[in-house]
Amino acid sequence: MATAEMAYSRAGRKLINIDHTEVPAALRGRKVGERLVRQAVEDARREGITIIPLCPFAKTQIERHAEWQDVLR
Repeated sequence: MATAEMAYSRAGRKLINIDHTEVPAALRGRKVGERLVRQAVEDARREGITIIPLCPFAKTQIERHAEWQDVLR
């Protein structure tokens, strides 16, 4: 079974860094990575925190979605 993952770290009470996203080849092309980033954005909104996307993939995804810009620091 293939598993996608996102690694993040707390940078303060109201701030997280998205450090890395990994989507195995078997899951690529299915928007799995985008869904991981979307979930992080939704969680950040719900918890009232902001995100620093250190992961190039997450950074690109957030930049592509204007509606996600509100969680950026």
